[in-house]
Amino acid sequence: MTFKRMVIEGPNLGSVMETVLDQDENGDYLVRIGHSPDPDDAFMFHAMTNGKFETPGYKFVHELQDIETLNHRAMKQELEVSAVSIHAFPEISKHYTLMNCGASMGEGYGPMIVCRQGVSEEDARRNVIAVPGLKTSAYLGLRLAWGDCEVAVVPFDEIIPRILDGTYISGLIIHEGQLTYVDHDLDVLIDLGKWWNARTPNWPMPLGGNVVRRDLGDEVMEDITKYTKMSIEYALQSPDEALEFAKAWGRGIDDDTNKEFVSMYVNDRTIDYREEGRESIRRFIKEGQDIGLIREDFDTSSMRFIGAP
Repeated sequence: MTFKRMVIEGPNLGSVMETVLDQDENGDYLVRIGHSPDPDDAFMFHAMTNGKFETPGYKFVHELQDIETLNHRAMKQELEVSAVSIHAFPEISKHYTLMNCGASMGEGYGPMIVCRQGVSEEDARRNVIAVPGLKTSAYLGLRLAWGDCEVAVVPFDEIIPRILDGTYISGLIIHEGQLTYVDHDLDVLIDLGKWWNARTPNWPMPLGGNVVRRDLGDEVMEDITKYTKMSIEYALQSPDEALEFAKAWGRGIDDDTNKEFVSMYVNDRTIDYREEGRESIRRFIKEGQDIGLIREDFDTSSMRFIGAP
């Protein structure tokens, strides 16, 4: 495939930036979207990935990597669009803006600290805890709930196996591990989603969001957000088709577990954070600032959500 080059010029925090987007032989702009290789993201992006509706002027290329890798790629501004942890957003906010759609929010559930049977919370706190990344929202939630902890970063899909083989006595699990841990006779020491829900006005726990790069300009950012929302709506309206596609990223889970996990994180809140969702994000970030995990100069009151009413 041959490419032409297009340069977009636009303001970025008072400066003029040049952004180069590739175009294919049809003149469509190539936009790279980074998201996690898990069922809920696959469900959301099924329609865009498989051309279920027209996206005039754009061709979307999907890059699948774990969320901590995507956080660090966003820090380098490598992708036009990406899923990121809400914890990581202030660090990339100079270059990216949150979409109002594509949220992963824990509605009374969320990341969990799990352990082998017989391990107490005190035992877990005294030992190294396996976590999926230091920029994940799960890690920020852990620090808010338990304070300082000694941790080791372990790929999210290896945390349960490392607990089972005795490498760690507890671990912070995300994605479908929040359902499959019961298959391994593990106990839950804390569900951070329930913890956050109880300490706020019944707000969902912020976990992940989709961001779009600022230097693309408002029109392009709004177009991409519109197509992302359309993809989510298509999946919710044609769930069986999207679930079948999503199952390939479920790491061996059965159909019922796949459906349950997807429904946890793709729902009406994924189409629109709604005001309480946006307020929950602001509070989550502010509490992260209070404990020194998020930079103090980030202004939560000025946050913009592309596509919000």
